[in-house]
Amino acid sequence: QVQLVESGGGLVQAGGSLRLSCAASGRTFSSYAMGWFRQAAAKEREFVGGISWSGGSTIYYADSVKGRFTISRDNAKNTVYLQMNSLKPEDTAVYYCAADRSYSDYLGKRSLEYDYWGQGTQVTVSS
Repeated sequence: QVQLVESGGGLVQAGGSLRLSCAASGRTFSSYAMGWFRQAAAKEREFVGGISWSGGSTIYYADSVKGRFTISRDNAKNTVYLQMNSLKPEDTAVYYCAADRSYSDYLGKRSLEYDYWGQGTQVTVSS
């Protein structure tokens, strides 16, 4: 069992930056692949990006955020980060981190592949 707590959301103007953090409980954080998802009002939850377990040799991004968002993990701090630059109004959503006990370099892009979820943090980008 792992518990995830996101932080770092807020209100930012278009073109600005935010860094989201997701802190995980437990001693086996490095064994989890970590994903970031977002859900805008009246829309389905979508994959933003993810990083594979351990050293994070595999990283994926959704096309909509590629080149603007960066995912990283610090296993010593049991934390995964989402650095968001050049934010756009269409990035407005609740952002969730999720953990998948994959024990491999496989990195899922579907929400059903993830076992644990945080409560979400709101990101609002004003135009």
